[in-house]
Amino acid sequence: MSSEPIERRVSYLGDRLRASRCRNCHKEYFEIRDYCSNCGRKSYGKMESIDLFYDKGKLELCTFVNEPTNKFMKLSSFIYGIVSFHDGKIRVPARLTDQIIPEGTAIDFSSLEGREVIPRFRRRYSVGKSEVVPTISLAFTLADEYYPHQEYSVFAPNKEYELPGIVGYGVYSSRFRIKEAGLERAVPFLDEDSVTASVEAGKLALIHSGVDSKLIGKVYAGSESNPYAVKPIAAKVAQVLKLGEEDGDVQDVDAVDVEFACKAGTSMFKDACSLVSYPRSGIKYAMVIGADNSQAAPRGCPGGELDQFVGYGGAAFIFGKQDVIAEVEGWYSCTSDTPDFWRRDGEPFPMHGGRFTGDPAYFKHVRKAATKLMERFSLKPSDINYFVPHQPNPTFPVKIAKELGFKDEQFCSALLINKFGNTYSGCTPVGLGATLDIAKPDELILVTSYGSGAGSDAYLLRTTSQILDKRGRQKITVKFQAENPFVEYVDYTTYRRLKLGM
Repeated sequence: MSSEPIERRVSYLGDRLRASRCRNCHKEYFEIRDYCSNCGRKSYGKMESIDLFYDKGKLELCTFVNEPTNKFMKLSSFIYGIVSFHDGKIRVPARLTDQIIPEGTAIDFSSLEGREVIPRFRRRYSVGKSEVVPTISLAFTLADEYYPHQEYSVFAPNKEYELPGIVGYGVYSSRFRIKEAGLERAVPFLDEDSVTASVEAGKLALIHSGVDSKLIGKVYAGSESNPYAVKPIAAKVAQVLKLGEEDGDVQDVDAVDVEFACKAGTSMFKDACSLVSYPRSGIKYAMVIGADNSQAAPRGCPGGELDQFVGYGGAAFIFGKQDVIAEVEGWYSCTSDTPDFWRRDGEPFPMHGGRFTGDPAYFKHVRKAATKLMERFSLKPSDINYFVPHQPNPTFPVKIAKELGFKDEQFCSALLINKFGNTYSGCTPVGLGATLDIAKPDELILVTSYGSGAGSDAYLLRTTSQILDKRGRQKITVKFQAENPFVEYVDYTTYRRLKLGM
């Protein structure tokens, strides 16, 4: 009788940090067990599953691995230790992630031991290109720094809306940045990629929404930097976040990846709205994610002109009709075969058609989508509170916003290109997240994404009173990440090394 691949078995336990507890003596185990070593036969049928995914732990002790070997060599050096949960009932091996430790650095372990830490979903170690990428949540960050702890509580909905809309959202980016010529960009740590960003953004969206993860019936993951050519990001998101009812080790949820350059995520907003509005779909909530580890060739190489703008991060949105914070009043999409940006199959980096592709590509599609949607609703730019455009570079979004008739105060809060860079599929969603962070009830938001190749989606959103009710659940706002005092800046050589990952 054959068994599952070891990576599948390890990830099923470790990605979510699953544990067991005996209902008789309350002894806890960091593993799935059928019986308790204390209670023996009496515990059969009385072992309950618990998970540590949203918990805080405590770093009890640690050491420094100066020269890691084998599959950990790309980490160069790292801090390793023991983390305890539930007042020491469970102890697990732990690697502190997001730590760049220069050679010769003296580490004061006493300043780390005893501090609270949070599990992060990351790559476990490096593997060859033909192997499955190993992931786990046994990587931890300090709870009082860049990623503060947030509890996940499920709330019973109290209001149904006529129109579908956004029920909750989360934005995620790395603490590492590179700053050049006044432009700051997010850089993934070695163990991060578009999959880990998608999971972390989805986790934050669940926390903000208060929706039970079991009620998510559909998840779309939009990205153009999937580590796999064949294997979906969405399947990993669904498994780790327990989306849909859990039946053994299978989730009752439909999960699919989508790709349309930088509008891969936003293109699914209307699909999510349609699903949750159709009674026979049986889907109450749908999650849409846009995330990328944006790729570009090194400077001086063909395609290297993109390297000064690429960033890292993403955003997740949960759509439904209950406890909506922003109703989707309408949308408009346009598409043409305009190859301004592309990446051939098997090539590591994209190519760009040059500086003259702005007018026939970005500007034409964004202009058309935004204008047509405003015409459809008989709106002028002055009727709209916020405009959220796609941001491939610092100049394009400002130019199109002013051409359309918007003033600085209507679009500047959404411009994160100077903080996170162009996060490709995550770019417009991150701008929308920043806008929802500050919007008041009954305000109109016009979102217009853009994807090379080419097309645009425009959406008209109207915020509700519940946008204020849920705001207190969210510590990790876009502004919090953009202006965080624990951001760490790296040089260009380190940036390229981190971009390539483990």
